[in-house]
Amino acid sequence: MTALSSENCSFQYQLHQTNQPLDGNCLLFLIILGKILLNILTLVMRRKNTYQNFMEYFCISLTFIDLLLLVNISIISYFRDFVLLGIRFTTYHICLFTQIISFTYGFLHYPVFLIACVDYYLNFSKTTKLPFKCQKFFYFFTVILIWISVLAYVLGDPTIYQSLKAQNVYSHQCPFYISSQSYWLSFFIVVILFMAFTTSWSEVITLIQAMRVTSYMNETILYFPFSSHSSYTVSSKKILLPKFIICFLGTWLPFVLLQVIILLLKVQIPAYIEMNIPWLYFVNSFLIATVYWFNCHKLDLRDIALPVDPFVNWKCCFIPLTIHNLEQIEKPISIII
Repeated sequence: MTALSSENCSFQYQLHQTNQPLDGNCLLFLIILGKILLNILTLVMRRKNTYQNFMEYFCISLTFIDLLLLVNISIISYFRDFVLLGIRFTTYHICLFTQIISFTYGFLHYPVFLIACVDYYLNFSKTTKLPFKCQKFFYFFTVILIWISVLAYVLGDPTIYQSLKAQNVYSHQCPFYISSQSYWLSFFIVVILFMAFTTSWSEVITLIQAMRVTSYMNETILYFPFSSHSSYTVSSKKILLPKFIICFLGTWLPFVLLQVIILLLKVQIPAYIEMNIPWLYFVNSFLIATVYWFNCHKLDLRDIALPVDPFVNWKCCFIPLTIHNLEQIEKPISIII
């Protein structure tokens, strides 16, 4: 196995030559199909009562691009050699399209992270308030623009072009590309989580020891005692941090452990696999928690316009709530669903 690395605009990728011929297209088909099924399953499982945001639109567009790639692989694999609109397509184009998609996905991690961060900040600060239809069009236009911009850069980058051109000479091999953007983004999130847990580990342990499992409104929930003087506004970052850690890890702990294993073992995952919806929603939950925490001094939990996480019910982590028929407990509690 040989590797080729290059750096351009804070992007590093490695080229790994596989010894499998293009007859292994069936394996590529199964990988893309499995990824699409995972993406669809994640979209179905998410909470539906979320408001319009950039990440939701981008996740849907990612599923569409994966489906388009799968259709192209299926058609070319079936006909193997055909002409469409004056262009001859062969099994070589399966590898070429996958390479282009891999490069495009590899460049998208940083832009998506930054745009989603700005989107949540603007929605939280309420500096701009657009009508529903205008907001929907704005997100749709932003997603289309980011896809076109990144794809245009990939096709216009001389280094990438040379690697794709060289692949035409060695058409019996199909390389896959490893993006460094997802690695460093994952490293950044894991380090932040570790530092947050280290600074408030005693409070986290205390809350975990106080939690119990019960059933409420036909759902299995975890709850821990809330202070008797709770209100709908939160002003202390120190009080809020351990609860956020419990809420985040309560949902994403397996994914965090997976990221730690990948970072420690330096597992290299092709970019067309690494950019997936579970990863995007993991980043999304981290961004929402960060926005909540930094703006906790002006956080009004009764505001329905606040960012809503499709998987983590952040409000239920610190909204005062009374359940009268739960072992005669009438003091406010905090619930993690």
